Amino acid sequence: MKEIILCKYGEIALKGLNKSTFESMMMKSIRRRLKKFGEINITRAQSTVYVEPVDENIDVDEVVDRLSKIFGIIKLCRCCVVEKTMDAILNDSIEYIREDMEAARTFKVDAKRSDKKFPFKSPDICNELGGKLLETFPHLSVDVHKPDVTVTVEVREKYAFIHAGKLDGAGGIPVGSSGKAMLLLSGGIDSPVAGYMMSKRGAVIDAIHFEAPPYTSERAKQKVEKLAKKMTEYCGDIAFYCVPFTEIQETLRDKCPEELFTILMRRLMMEIAQRIAAREGCQALITGESLGQVASQTMYAMVCTDAVCRIPVFRPCVGLDKTEIIDISRKIDTFETSILPYEDCCTVFTPKHPKTRPELGAVEAAQARVDWEELIQKAVGQTTCKMIKLD
Repeated sequence: MKEIILCKYGEIALKGLNKSTFESMMMKSIRRRLKKFGEINITRAQSTVYVEPVDENIDVDEVVDRLSKIFGIIKLCRCCVVEKTMDAILNDSIEYIREDMEAARTFKVDAKRSDKKFPFKSPDICNELGGKLLETFPHLSVDVHKPDVTVTVEVREKYAFIHAGKLDGAGGIPVGSSGKAMLLLSGGIDSPVAGYMMSKRGAVIDAIHFEAPPYTSERAKQKVEKLAKKMTEYCGDIAFYCVPFTEIQETLRDKCPEELFTILMRRLMMEIAQRIAAREGCQALITGESLGQVASQTMYAMVCTDAVCRIPVFRPCVGLDKTEIIDISRKIDTFETSILPYEDCCTVFTPKHPKTRPELGAVEAAQARVDWEELIQKAVGQTTCKMIKLD
C-alpha cells in the first residue's frame, strides 16, 4: 500500500507575508536531512509538507524519526494513500490501521474535507467509516471525548489520506531563519541544551570549545565533539572551534586573585569567542548559564561577564532549574554523554571560595594587572576548526 508522511506546520503558519520564506527554509532543511535515504518526493500545499518515499526499500521509520527532529514541523502523520472515493476510504485503509485498532478499546473518526467538491461531507465520512470499523472490530466502542485511537481521514486535492494517530514534531521555526550564533560548548549538561533551544528558534549554530592540555585530556575534547555530533540531529552541521587555553589559565592562576579566577576566565573566554564569532559572521554568543546555579552564574557575575561583550549574549537556560535542563538533555540524547567523567577547562584551578557578588570595578582592576592582548591574539590564531556533520 502506498504510504506518505504529512508534516504539519506550527508557528510558520502565522508568519503572514513572510510565510513563504520560512516555508522555503524548512523545505531545504527537509530535503537536506532526507537526502541519504534515497528518492523521496517532497512537496507542500495547504500548510502541509508531503513526504512520499519512492523507493520501496526506504526505511519509513527512520525517515519519520529524522523528520521529527526538524524545527518548523509540529506534527507528523504517517498515512496510507487511497483513491478519493468512499469505497476506497472504507475498504483500502482497514489493513493499514488494523494494528492500532486491535490494540484499542475505544475510537472516534475525524474527517477533514479540504476538497469541497468531494460528494460526502465530513459528518458523512465519519459515520460511514465509523460503522465500517465497528463492523470489522466488534470489540471497539465509540468515545468522542477521550478515545484510545483517533482515526483521521483527510480528503485533499488528489487523494485521501488515512492515519490512526499523530506524532509530535520538534516545533519551533526553521534553522537559518534567525541568523547565526556562536555557542560556548563545554562538556557539561547545560550548553548542549542551550544550543538546541536557540536552534529551535531558528539560529544556525557554530560551537566553540576551550581546551587546556595537559589539565584536560584528549578524551574530554572527544566528548565535546560527540555532544556536537548529537546536536546535529536537530541543529544541522556545526562548525566546531577549539581554542588552546592553557597559557591563559596558567597566567590567571599566577597573577590574579583566586576568588576572581572564574569570572576573569569567563570574561577572557567571551572576548575570544566574540572575536571568532565576528570573523565567522555570527551575530551573538550563546551560553548554558542558569541564574544562580553556580558562583559564576549569579546576576552579579553575569553583569561582570557581559561588560566585556560587544555582541548580544543569549542564555536560553537562564530561567530553568537543573531538573528541567536535564529533562531536555535526555530528550535530545546528550545527557549520558555530558555526564561522562572527563573534565573540561572550566574545572581547572577552581577557587575554593569564589566571589558570588563580584564588583565590576574590582574585576576590571584585577584583569588590568596583565596585558592580555598578546595571549588573546595567540589563542585566536591557534584556534582550530572542524566541521561536525549530520550523517
